[in-house]
Amino acid sequence: MKFKNFKDIRKTMIRKTVITRSGIAALLLTASVSFAQDIHFSQFDMQPLVVNPALTGMYYGKARANTIYRSQWASVTVPYVTFGASVDMPIYSNDNGDYLAGGLQMFKDQAGDGNLSNFTGMASIAYHKTHAGVDEYHGSDIALGFQAGYVQKSIDLSKLYFADEFMNGSYAQASSAEYGLGLGNSTNYFLVNAGVCFSKAASRTFSYSIAVGANNINQPADAVIKKTNSQVGLDMRLTGLVGAVWNVADRMSMRPSFFYQSQSGATEMVYGNEFHYSLTNTNTEVQFTPAVFAGLYFRSSDAAMITLGAEYSNFRVGLAYDYNVSSLNSASNGNGGFEIALRYIAPYSFSRHRYIPCTRF
Repeated sequence: MKFKNFKDIRKTMIRKTVITRSGIAALLLTASVSFAQDIHFSQFDMQPLVVNPALTGMYYGKARANTIYRSQWASVTVPYVTFGASVDMPIYSNDNGDYLAGGLQMFKDQAGDGNLSNFTGMASIAYHKTHAGVDEYHGSDIALGFQAGYVQKSIDLSKLYFADEFMNGSYAQASSAEYGLGLGNSTNYFLVNAGVCFSKAASRTFSYSIAVGANNINQPADAVIKKTNSQVGLDMRLTGLVGAVWNVADRMSMRPSFFYQSQSGATEMVYGNEFHYSLTNTNTEVQFTPAVFAGLYFRSSDAAMITLGAEYSNFRVGLAYDYNVSSLNSASNGNGGFEIALRYIAPYSFSRHRYIPCTRF
């Protein structure tokens, strides 16, 4: 490709991502220690198996299905798009009310000009030890969960432009072999995650959950740098979740939550509250009632998030919007991410036979 002058080169460089060879090497080598490479959702309660495998089966009903779509940074670059879906259900219970639950979780994430793509499929299992308490309004659940699955990451190198490919008014794209970095287009590996969750209904009006988890326990190699002696690995990610359901009136409940993640020295904290209003006079933990909700959350040093939605006939639909407040605000004009999520829980067709405290998910 021949350019008439330097302006033509500059315009092409602006239209595409232009980096140095050493730059892409640094990006790929540090991808495993960049917290941004692990997905996050504003409506994290709509993807419980992403949050912690111990949340598998932690709901009242026969089966649960969740889907979510997220798009962010459209005002800055090629949008970062994430789609997630999961299904989980109890698969065995004993006479004491303890039960075993299983589930499947997948998500697909695609980011930037180079189509940096991440497909992850995980299988979850969780054992719940329950205690019914003195009546139906008191009880507890402690769960231990595990996840294992497969990850494939890829990047389209042909869509990346390198600065040293522009010389003497001409552009000549190098092949991947000519990059001199040993770059490949994809990598794949297995992941292992684990978590524990304790939930308790303290009274007729208040229940809470506390969960901690460890992701990437096996710390697999996670780079497209094709080196047999590469020590690049995906660091362990630790998570913590505290949430509550507080019925402050016959139809109104408040659902505060705090979610923490830490990986390779980077941290993320999300905190806020959902206001949940039932459209009928019945507002209990074990019945599906028509309701509307709205929430306000903050992701530390990153975004303010608004959520809203409705629940009807065992469905919950939620919308979320992030307003960017980080140093990227000048470029994004505050535009962050948009989400839409859907959940369905198949109800029991007979009388309740197990109690789930703090049914946030």
